Amino acid sequence: MKTNYELRYASNPEDAKHYDTARLRRDFLVENLFANNEVNMVYSMYDRMIVGGAMPFDEAIKLEAVDPLKAPYFTTRREVGIYNVGGGEGIVRVGDEEYSLGFKEALYIGRGDRDVYFLSKNPQNPAKFYFNSTTAHKEYPNRKITKKDAIRVHMGSLEMSNERTINKMIVNQVLPTCQLQMGMTELATGSVWNTMPAHTHSRRMEAYFYFEVPEGQAVCHLMGQPQETRHIWMKGDEAVLSPEWSIHAAAATHNYTFIWGMGGENLDYGDQDVVEITDLR
Repeated sequence: MKTNYELRYASNPEDAKHYDTARLRRDFLVENLFANNEVNMVYSMYDRMIVGGAMPFDEAIKLEAVDPLKAPYFTTRREVGIYNVGGGEGIVRVGDEEYSLGFKEALYIGRGDRDVYFLSKNPQNPAKFYFNSTTAHKEYPNRKITKKDAIRVHMGSLEMSNERTINKMIVNQVLPTCQLQMGMTELATGSVWNTMPAHTHSRRMEAYFYFEVPEGQAVCHLMGQPQETRHIWMKGDEAVLSPEWSIHAAAATHNYTFIWGMGGENLDYGDQDVVEITDLR
């Protein structure tokens, strides 16, 4: 197995408004999350969130405590949210416990000193695990979460090209966490817009992971300050970091699914500073 990681430093919005396409992609886009028997991650200085992917092929692969953590275990001072986002059924081993995750099922892992491993039940159809991790001040129980456990909210309409179902899965109304919140939004056939009206929340940063994007299709992710927006074109199975000062929305050439993850000061999902669509620049 192999673990790859990189550090991403936070940007001042006054500087970011001058970034060209290459710099925007280098600072905010997270590519190449999945490779056989590898764990790939980005340690972001936005609320110290880690965004990563793991694809176990023919062996168990460990979620290692990379050097910046300065900890004996990855979860010594961290909580983790994990989703199975493709391939076959997978297993996450947390200490002596094992959790089987099917497609679009999630697992919350609380802080604590124990090893975490990823496995695929069928090497011919390996699971793909996407994860977010934030710092944690307290230990909470591990828990598997399915869409049946989620708070499901149907929003938008086909006429507005944004009919979607929000599955709030790792949120404080479902289970206790320190600061991590995660969920999954599924767009209906014929709908392409998400997170409109756009908003910011200065108490939290966010990461978006786009999947179920067909080959040959793309997602145009919108970011930046409301009066200084920018865009990043993305493919499926890629993630993007969203600073607390940035909007986060997208339109694509096909409907898709995305996982949102948040970390920061509070756990209030509704804490948003909404920007009217007509006020965006």
